[in-house]
Amino acid sequence: MSKALVSMRVNGKTVEKAVEPRTLLVHFLREDCQLTGTHIGCETSHCGACTVDLDGRSVKSCTHLAIQCEGSDVLTVEGLAQGATLHAVQEGFYTQHGLQCGFCTPGMLIRAYRLLQENPNPTEAEVRAGMSGNLCRCTGYQNIVKAVLYAAAKLQQTAKEAA
Repeated sequence: MSKALVSMRVNGKTVEKAVEPRTLLVHFLREDCQLTGTHIGCETSHCGACTVDLDGRSVKSCTHLAIQCEGSDVLTVEGLAQGATLHAVQEGFYTQHGLQCGFCTPGMLIRAYRLLQENPNPTEAEVRAGMSGNLCRCTGYQNIVKAVLYAAAKLQQTAKEAA
């Protein structure tokens, strides 16, 4: 099978690789870009472990072909922190105990990031609805919700201090 050249920005850096046309975005990220934070869970788009931010929206990378992402901006969990400084959603999951085994965490973090971009001041019910496409087998979700609300408050405080 002939390969196709695909170019996209991943975590702010341009990546250009030759891939088979059937290569899924999740495999492109993990194998070609060596960004293994994006997890492969159910491979049917039900669990959300593979969630990435693609051109400003949350997508399940197990259902997108890499060639469909030509020219796109992709954010993975590796792109959230700024150097040693955790993003507010990462800090929230850490301080509010929003993870146990950690398998779902990368997808949860990216979905929480996008949710707070779409709705910077969500209610608990809005967080639950916004995170409903990402499944966790360990936590019972309460601490995940607390983590997202923590991040929302932190981001709002940071914005006030910057203004």
